[in-house]
Amino acid sequence: MDLGIAGRKAIVCASSRGLGFACARRLADAGCEVVVNGRNETQLAAAAAELRNATGAKITAVAADVASPDGQQALFAACPEPDILVNNNAGPPFRDFRKLDRQKMLDGVVANMVVAIELIQKAIDPMVARKFGRIVNITSGSVRMPIAGLDLSSGARAGLTAFLAGVARSVASSNVTINFVLPGIFDTDRFRSNVEATAKKRNVGYDAALAERIDAVPAKRIGTPDELGAACAFLCSAQAGYITGQNLLIDGGTFPGAF
Repeated sequence: MDLGIAGRKAIVCASSRGLGFACARRLADAGCEVVVNGRNETQLAAAAAELRNATGAKITAVAADVASPDGQQALFAACPEPDILVNNNAGPPFRDFRKLDRQKMLDGVVANMVVAIELIQKAIDPMVARKFGRIVNITSGSVRMPIAGLDLSSGARAGLTAFLAGVARSVASSNVTINFVLPGIFDTDRFRSNVEATAKKRNVGYDAALAERIDAVPAKRIGTPDELGAACAFLCSAQAGYITGQNLLIDGGTFPGAF
């Protein structure tokens, strides 16, 4: 399927590995020029090289922390007026809410809510002027079905969802869309580390903890990053212009609700 975005410019945050990398790969496959980002320069350079070799697309690597003003400036120096922005950032680790002091809570809200808003502030007006923009925020299935121990992540990402719900409607008439992808369990380093934390807390083996997580998924498997990348790319497509302010849950059927 031709997504109609060949030649468009995209920024994909936290894209040196995992879900961000999968989104960057699918956008590059669609013919976009992609700015990829990560904090580890070696890992980022390898990811950028892999994308160039696999897709032939123009890939620009920006090693930076997107939570910092300097990091954001570096991203937009590499791509001043992106047509596509994919917001992605690691969430805080599993932690009992009783152990969250004020600074930890503020850090979590900044990382998983404020940073995305700041990047959208920088990107959105040129999108409106060009009458084309696609913004996808990778949040979490825990926004719909909170998980004990990930309370800070769930709360900050839910706050981002509510904050941008009104923003999405305010720019829809300019063919600028803002949507959310809510992953369940996917085969990423973060998921594996969460399973390790759970196993340690419950004093069980890693394999047992993993099997228990998979058994709770109706699909009986872990999602692949490419599955999420493909969904993200569609939301960035020309054909998705009538979809905005929506939360796409990709969790193998884990969320039990009909709506």
